[in-house]
Amino acid sequence: MPYRRKVLREALLYEKLEGGKVACFLCSHRCLIVNGKYGICNVRENRDGTLYTHSYGELIAQNIDPIEKKPLYHFLPGSTSYSIAAIGCNFQCVFCQNWEISQVREAERLGLRGRKAEPSEIVSRAVQSGSKSISYTYTEPTIFFEYALDVSRLANEKGLYNVFVTNGYMSGEMLEAMHPLLDAANVDLKSFSEDFYRRFCKGNLDPVLRNIERMKKMNIWVEVTTLVVPGLNDSDAEFDGIAGFIAGVDRAIPWHISRFHPQYKMEGRESTPMQTLNRALASGKKAGLRYVYLGNVMSRWNHTYCHRCGECLVERAGFSISSYQIKDGKCPFCGSAVAGVGLG
Repeated sequence: MPYRRKVLREALLYEKLEGGKVACFLCSHRCLIVNGKYGICNVRENRDGTLYTHSYGELIAQNIDPIEKKPLYHFLPGSTSYSIAAIGCNFQCVFCQNWEISQVREAERLGLRGRKAEPSEIVSRAVQSGSKSISYTYTEPTIFFEYALDVSRLANEKGLYNVFVTNGYMSGEMLEAMHPLLDAANVDLKSFSEDFYRRFCKGNLDPVLRNIERMKKMNIWVEVTTLVVPGLNDSDAEFDGIAGFIAGVDRAIPWHISRFHPQYKMEGRESTPMQTLNRALASGKKAGLRYVYLGNVMSRWNHTYCHRCGECLVERAGFSISSYQIKDGKCPFCGSAVAGVGLG
């Protein structure tokens, strides 16, 4: 069942068409929605020829997180980020790690409901928490774009940074509207296979690739994450394709390789073996990527090393920094610049 609220907000980024239809261009699905129906996200509804969003200000999660949890390792390291989410997603990934809140039908089945919060409340809480940024995360921030936009404007006025943790499937129009306020993004590049995106995510690969390129050109700080699912996206060809693409955009883009744990519709599948993660790491190094990380496992590849001299610059224990050597954005051992924002 689609997500429903009593109080609605007219959506942005859509066009009214003849016959009561609307064309939504919030994301790359570009849904054509007839009267009384919802888009693929199940939170944008056509009512009598007007498109409404059901996700404005209805937050399912509010937390104070280390920025490293996003994961962002080269953006304001060691800081906290006030993190928020509304129910909904424009993908239907069968391996989703946050399926209870990202999938509208599942959230409804579990009886989960968002709690209303005005944009000013979120910014005030973020400031009081001592966080340096607000992260739009856990679900897909594109889906609650109107709310994220209003929060971002107020956050920017208070000197806070804005961060998207996203599947990268927003439309070019949405990115243009958001980018003056968007400082950083971690983009899930789930696979380098069009078939994978269609079968397991109900989306397409190309828009994600194009948006990574767009964000980089817009001077948004970008890091990329790939969740490696055994038997689905764990071939050397996949790893080489992803690593080669990232290197072609910018070798300084950090690549986070994450271990899959059985979730949602893939509970019977094994967790990703370390050997597989190490193969992905090798692909990243072979492609010339300067910063490749193995996420959610205990490994020295959770640390940051100088791409030139190889010295360890940042040691991490989980999401906490235990040792920090970067000085004025440079390696203190050889003087090479370390890519990032607010590295100290």
